[in-house]
Amino acid sequence: MKKPVLILTLLSLLVGQETLSQQKQLTLEEAVIGRWQGLSPDNLKDLKWIPGKDRFSFVDGDRLIQGTPYSKEQQEVITLKALNELTGSGDQQMKRFPRFSWTGPETLIFHSGNRWFKLNPYQKKLIQSTSLPEDAENTDYCRANSHIAYTIDNNLFIGDFSGQALPISQEKNQDIVFGQEVHRREFGIHTGTFWSPGGKKLAFYRKDESMVTDYPLVNIDKRVAELQSIKYPMAGRKSHHVKVGVYDLGKQDTVYLKTGRPLDQYLTNVAWGPEGKYLYIAHLNRDQNHMQLNRYEAMSGELEKSLFEEKDDKYVEPTTPVSFIPGKKNHFVWLSRRDGFRHIYLYQTNGKLIRQLTKGEWEVTGLKGFDEQGEHLYFTGTRESPLERHLYKVNLSSGNITRMTGDTGYHRPMVSENGNYILDRFSNQDNPRTILVLNKKGETTRKLLQAEDPLEDYDLGDVEISTIKAADGETDLYYRLIKPAAGLDPGKKYPAIVYVYGGPHAQLVQNRWLGGASLWLHYMAQQGYVILTLDNRGSDARGMQFESVIHRNLGHHEVADQMQGIKLLKRKDYVDQSRIGVHGWSYGGFMTTSLMLKQPGMFKAGVAGGPVIDWKYYEVMYGERYMDTPQDNPKGYQQANLKNYVGKLDGELMLIHGYLDDVVVLQHSLSFIRKCVQEGKQIDFFVYPRHQHGVGGRDRIHLMRKITDYFNRHLKEKM
Repeated sequence: MKKPVLILTLLSLLVGQETLSQQKQLTLEEAVIGRWQGLSPDNLKDLKWIPGKDRFSFVDGDRLIQGTPYSKEQQEVITLKALNELTGSGDQQMKRFPRFSWTGPETLIFHSGNRWFKLNPYQKKLIQSTSLPEDAENTDYCRANSHIAYTIDNNLFIGDFSGQALPISQEKNQDIVFGQEVHRREFGIHTGTFWSPGGKKLAFYRKDESMVTDYPLVNIDKRVAELQSIKYPMAGRKSHHVKVGVYDLGKQDTVYLKTGRPLDQYLTNVAWGPEGKYLYIAHLNRDQNHMQLNRYEAMSGELEKSLFEEKDDKYVEPTTPVSFIPGKKNHFVWLSRRDGFRHIYLYQTNGKLIRQLTKGEWEVTGLKGFDEQGEHLYFTGTRESPLERHLYKVNLSSGNITRMTGDTGYHRPMVSENGNYILDRFSNQDNPRTILVLNKKGETTRKLLQAEDPLEDYDLGDVEISTIKAADGETDLYYRLIKPAAGLDPGKKYPAIVYVYGGPHAQLVQNRWLGGASLWLHYMAQQGYVILTLDNRGSDARGMQFESVIHRNLGHHEVADQMQGIKLLKRKDYVDQSRIGVHGWSYGGFMTTSLMLKQPGMFKAGVAGGPVIDWKYYEVMYGERYMDTPQDNPKGYQQANLKNYVGKLDGELMLIHGYLDDVVVLQHSLSFIRKCVQEGKQIDFFVYPRHQHGVGGRDRIHLMRKITDYFNRHLKEKM
């Protein structure tokens, strides 16, 4: 009587095995550039709100589509063919829909090459067009006056749609640069120009690099290689001097703000007041432990008032400009970590603190806008979990906080101009991507997209996200463990790879699709590796104490915490403890090399990309924030200098570097190799000749194949 059940069971097992055998394996090329080959979840391209309307738009192939928050009806606005008919012909025709910005409810602006166009897409009407010089860069369009700020080489210009070009600077000294980012893009700096409300004035950075040592890079594309020097201020050496100028379009003259001395201070978080009369600037001293928020009168350049200051024994890092409340010109909000976590503070423009709006052992990660009445501020944060991002709104009067996003996961919301609706884009470990429209109560009014899993037919290993204790025995650390695909063979021991970053401003383990892991990590799991990633103390989104424990002693606590991850691997009976590798890039390259040298014999192989080897070779802003200067912290620099540990190397190590790396200069790897030669240590080294700090494009396939082959050569069992 039991035979039919047995037969059914056997059939079920056979079907299961057949299904398993039919599952696809990622190719290396798919793992590296699969997002361009259909292995990325479906999305709505260039999704954005249309100003002045409760409508949004997105690009679907060659069409611009608009929709509403409350209706499933969608409307075609304009096609690529119509754009080309309006804007050009022949070899100037655009091959794909261009990136664009809405400048009003019925107007958008975009550029193709150096040609700029403003048009009404509903009426299929070209409003204005112009061409900027071929070598124009750093373009900054002003919605209020239809002017475009741009740079050519080291000078700044303003153009308009009549074709006129107004030079703001005519500096022949190449060491003095106008209208570009300063302080090597630290402190949240992403631009060098700042239009005033109404567009009557343009504030801009002026950078004097004449005191900064030239650093040699070499262009090998020429018949005889040519020197291409850059300005690279190293920790403890002279840094560039910065001023903020204000150009008045009516008077056609420039006033420089009287920002005072010392000249090597940092001028960050530049913002205009809503009346266009004042500029607000965060002054940070060279030691980066004392910040003052100052207000300047734009017309005269005079310091009008120093509003408040912040001090910290380790460092202060202002990264977000003041944000003014709609309808209340004398109130703004400010982000600060003064209580140990990044939170929002409400201020009057006279510098009086009204109240702290958010509190707790969690971080505000971004400001997303106000409602139309100026009663609520929308922001993202980690209140639910460090692994997630959610949208909240806080009442500016009561301080009451309302969570707007419901589903677990990592949310990237966009709030409409009037604050009435939200485009909520999110994913989690089980959900590749969902896009919803929410109202101001957080209720879903529409589901715009539910992406299918593009990897459903692929054999991927199980992903485990959990916590272990840091080396201090108290702090929780999040880790992600990817097990080999096709299930674990109980009689087999698997090699493991630790993928690491470990430094500030990065968090690798998150509750998002694939657990935040790249396809290459899943590819390696398919090849039979256990993949571990651990966010040690020093990484992002956990507060000031968690991050700043690394101050003046980089590589110490991070290595200790990563070894807690190794203990986790050792507790897994399916991991071969004699075949553990480690890989990371940039700070992760520093960590990879540190682990190989400071934990000899623990790692059989490591691949360090763009590694920081000696922090005295690193740039001044980032380097001095976390290490102070070599003069003030000689012991810390000595302990973090990986050349001092070369003699302990016990394992196979490969360094990879971009030949034109202007972030972690090639000197790091070369000095390390020289020390290895002196110590009689053999390592491997590979250079990408025309790449900078990262290796992108199709060359990245070559890079990841090299890394993969290295681990296969040294961690795979001998056949």
